[in-house]
Amino acid sequence: MSLYCRIEKHFGPFRLDVEFDAGDEVVSVMGASGSGKSMTLRCIAGIEKPDAGRIVLNGRTLFDSEKKINLPPQLRRTGLLFQDPALFPNMTVLENIRLAAPRNAKVTAEQYLESYGLDLLGNRYPDQLSGGQKQRCAIARMLASEPEILMFDEPFSALDTHLRWQMEREIARTIAGFQGTVLLVSHNRDEVFRLSDRVTVLTDGKSEELRTKQDLFFRPVSYADALLTGCKNIFPASVRESEIEIPGLGLTLTCSDAPENVRYAGIRAKRMLPGYAAQPAEEYLFLNYRVLNITESIFTYIVEILPENGTKSLYWEIDKSVYAGIKDHAASVAIPRKELMLLH
Repeated sequence: MSLYCRIEKHFGPFRLDVEFDAGDEVVSVMGASGSGKSMTLRCIAGIEKPDAGRIVLNGRTLFDSEKKINLPPQLRRTGLLFQDPALFPNMTVLENIRLAAPRNAKVTAEQYLESYGLDLLGNRYPDQLSGGQKQRCAIARMLASEPEILMFDEPFSALDTHLRWQMEREIARTIAGFQGTVLLVSHNRDEVFRLSDRVTVLTDGKSEELRTKQDLFFRPVSYADALLTGCKNIFPASVRESEIEIPGLGLTLTCSDAPENVRYAGIRAKRMLPGYAAQPAEEYLFLNYRVLNITESIFTYIVEILPENGTKSLYWEIDKSVYAGIKDHAASVAIPRKELMLLH
C-alpha cells in the first residue's frame, strides 16, 4: 500500500508545490496557516484539481496532468475527515453510515455503530449528538466507504480539551486497525508526535523532505522546523571560519563543522539548566543574566531573562521545584552544547 503525490497549484502569487512518497504509515503535514496543508488533502481526495502533477494510490493513478487523468472523488476510494463532521442533517446516524457503504460491504453499518459506541444512537439525528459523537459517526462513515487511504484535516480543533484527548485515542485506534497510508494535518505538536511516523513541513506552499518525527523534533534544520516544533528561543546567527556568533545572546563559540548556510540558532526553553547543576561544565554554555519577567504555569515558571552581554531576551521554562532552589545561587543559566540548534 502506498501513495505518491507530486502536485502544483497556483492561487495568484501563492504556489503549492508538494512532493512525497508514503507507505503503510502515518504521515503528518505541518505548516503555518495558509501554507497549503488542507489544499494538499483536498487535491488527493479530488475535491480540488491541481494545475500539474501526478497522484498515485496503491498503483492506481488518481491524477496525471500529462495523461489527462483526473478521477472524480467517488472513484478515488479516499477517506477525508474535516474539522466539521459534515453529517447529513436529515439522516439518522445509521443512515449516514449506510449511505457511504458500497454494495457487498465487508462490514455492516450496524457493526460500525457498535465499534464506535454509537449502537444506542443509531436512530438519532446529527443535531441530537454531542461534538464527540458526531466525530465518531464521521469516522465510522469514512471507514464504511472502505477507503484505501485515511486523511484527517485538523479533526480535533473544534473540540474541548477532554473531548480532544478522547477523539485522539479513537483515531489512534482507527489508525492501528487500518492497513494503508494515513495523512494527518494538525497544528498540535504533541498530537503529531504521538500519532505520526514521519512528517513533512510546508513552508510557503513548498514541502520539505519527509523525515521521522524524532529527526524533526529533536534535530530541526530550518527556522520553520524549529518554530513549528515549539522552540521559543530563535536568534539570528552567523558562521565565520570556525566560529558561530549569536549577537543577541552575546555568544561566540567555536564550531569547526558548522554548515555555512546557518542563519539562526535555536534553544528550547525546557532544555536549559541552572548553572550550578550543569556537569560536566565543558558540555555547557554559561550565561549570567537578570530576570525581566516571570509567568506562572501549572507545573512550571516561564522566566524571561536578559543575558549579561546580550541584547535579546531568552525564555526559560523551569519546573517549580527547581525554580525554588535557584534563589540560593548566582544568576547563571547553562545551555547544553548538544541542544543548540543551528538552523538555515
